Amino acid sequence: MNSIFDQLLGRSGKTTMVAPDDALPGREAPVLPAPRPHTVLGTSIAGPWPEGTRVLYLAMGCFWGAEEIYWQVPGVVGTAVGYMGGTTPNPTYEEVCSARTGHTETTLVAYDPATVSEGELLKIFWERHDPTQGFRQGNDVGTQYRSAVYWTTPEQEAAVRETAERYGEVLATKGYDPITTELKPAAEAGPFFYAEDYHQQYLSDAKNPHGYRCHATTGVPYPDAA
Repeated sequence: MNSIFDQLLGRSGKTTMVAPDDALPGREAPVLPAPRPHTVLGTSIAGPWPEGTRVLYLAMGCFWGAEEIYWQVPGVVGTAVGYMGGTTPNPTYEEVCSARTGHTETTLVAYDPATVSEGELLKIFWERHDPTQGFRQGNDVGTQYRSAVYWTTPEQEAAVRETAERYGEVLATKGYDPITTELKPAAEAGPFFYAEDYHQQYLSDAKNPHGYRCHATTGVPYPDAA
């Protein structure tokens, strides 16, 4: 049941996943038809990527702050923000925020596995948000803020499952609820729909360096390798 507080803020109904038959119809054309180069890295945000590059999709609350974290990681060759895991084709930001598309705010991370490993990327993922909160991160409430990892390679899947289990065990010893992160192959989660241009690298110096960041972490470090 939604609280009076949630109703006053218009959150009522935003923490229930929309049924596919009830999702908004969307559109045929993408909302970002011509992606510009990455504002910080200068690389393409849509590929083609350098040979050997892998792509991992991570959802950890508001995608502005999530993307900023990853473009600073050595070995990451490109990032972008978009919508994934839902039903509505080519949704707008406003549609995703209505909780009637089924998508979660997602960051695409393209990286060189010879420089940064899946384990290193996932350590950042687990530590920099709260994966036990369900359809929210801190004061950001709604299905679009749910935690998720969508992998594209067997190596990524193995790392995702191993790190999720390990971090879940550590959180349990600290009294946290089980991890609610959605774990799926990208092919099952559905297409990554690029968000509008103003969302891409939103927190860069060229756009909004003092903009909003939500990092509702548990404060529990991921355990070091034995």
